[in-house]
Amino acid sequence: MSGFGALPDPATLLGHDEAVAAFEAILDGGASDDHIAAFLIALSDRGETMVEIAAAAQAMRDRMIPINAPANAIDVCGTGGDGHHTLNVSTAVAIVVAACEVPVAKHGNRAASSKSGAADTLEALGLDMERAGAMAEAQLADLGICFLFAANHHPAMKRIQPIRKQIGQRTIFNLMGPLANPARVSRQLIGIARPAYVAVYAEALHQLGTDHSRVISGDEGLDELSLAGGNEVAVITREGVRMQRSTAADAGLPSHPITAIRGGDAHANAAALRALLQGDHGAYRDAVLYNAAEALVVAGAAETLIDGVENAAEAIDKGLANALLNCWIAYK
Repeated sequence: MSGFGALPDPATLLGHDEAVAAFEAILDGGASDDHIAAFLIALSDRGETMVEIAAAAQAMRDRMIPINAPANAIDVCGTGGDGHHTLNVSTAVAIVVAACEVPVAKHGNRAASSKSGAADTLEALGLDMERAGAMAEAQLADLGICFLFAANHHPAMKRIQPIRKQIGQRTIFNLMGPLANPARVSRQLIGIARPAYVAVYAEALHQLGTDHSRVISGDEGLDELSLAGGNEVAVITREGVRMQRSTAADAGLPSHPITAIRGGDAHANAAALRALLQGDHGAYRDAVLYNAAEALVVAGAAETLIDGVENAAEAIDKGLANALLNCWIAYK
């Protein structure tokens, strides 16, 4: 018996059918825990390909519990794991973009490597996560925003979680969250913490199919657009993938070091997010405006980053984003 049992040896690149079969076996219990662990470690050490990422995502999509969503809904989501422990930028962006009348189906989880994930911070703000999960479809239809707690929609991952914990290192499943949104959105802004992997990840998303999405990564390994320096950006449409570079100056914003948006625990991050929505200025606001602008361009709600920043700033300054958060928390 090989060290991978029913799974193929990742020493060689997997073809589409072979990769699909492997991830079906992993998610459906067709391989042992030890073989899954060995396979995932070997795949990570070798470096996952576009074919393998797309196959894993498709296997997860085929097994998820979906929800209905407006045709123009988007997701703003990062893979996490960048190690910078920043404030919750994508969570704030989701609220601001939804306040700009773009429906946002926010897919997320609790913190894995950071001090506070999206779910942790929203809960500290007062959002009842159990109710939000049960009423996600209704909230998206009524308010234009919902939180799709990953554990509620990906039951096949329940068996994999202990294996991932035991491994204790990044695996292909760290890349899966944004590619398996239960609302089946066709427009996304996805942050990944590996700039060199943006093109590979973007090609996988293109293979899976998307109307208009962007994969972004700050040069420092940030899983969102960074104000500190340059950013890798992949623009994905039905036609293909186009790579470009972006800086804060492209959005008419100043640069800030990453340390200026360093976060804390869930309560600290929640307080910062609430202050932001109530009008606080500074690096956190600029980071949110930058990423929200990119999301609004993806959604077709802004022509340029400059326009997107204006729209996002207006949603904050008029109190629309703060009011939306209040309505979301109070929703019954």
